[in-house]
Amino acid sequence: MAMVRLVEYAEAEAGVRAVYDDIMTTRKTDWVNNFWKALAHHIPTLERIWSTVKVVMAPGAIDPLTKEMIYVAVSITNNCEYCIHSHIASARAKGMTETQFGELMAVVGLANENNRLANGYQIPVDAVFRQQF
Repeated sequence: MAMVRLVEYAEAEAGVRAVYDDIMTTRKTDWVNNFWKALAHHIPTLERIWSTVKVVMAPGAIDPLTKEMIYVAVSITNNCEYCIHSHIASARAKGMTETQFGELMAVVGLANENNRLANGYQIPVDAVFRQQF
């Protein structure tokens, strides 16, 4: 259950509707998902996060599918159920195959396990790795 009542388009104030309209236009869809409806209770946060999403998730040196797959990996690691579902759906819409998803999950699992091992053993970072920066 949400911690706040979700703000639907019909009841939203003008500033919220403007962001909702931009979300629908940018994403070429006729609906706004619940994440934005929850953020709508604080318009500065809604505007800031949407503005950042448009910049960060736009095509660039990293293609949009890869960005979505990275987002899925971080969401799994952070255990955000909402983001896991949302970004798997977005990655699939951008062409992620079941094979790619399987490999992504294998990498996420491996990275999380190895991160815990490296942290648990407090393994010092190799000098050659530090020299690369």
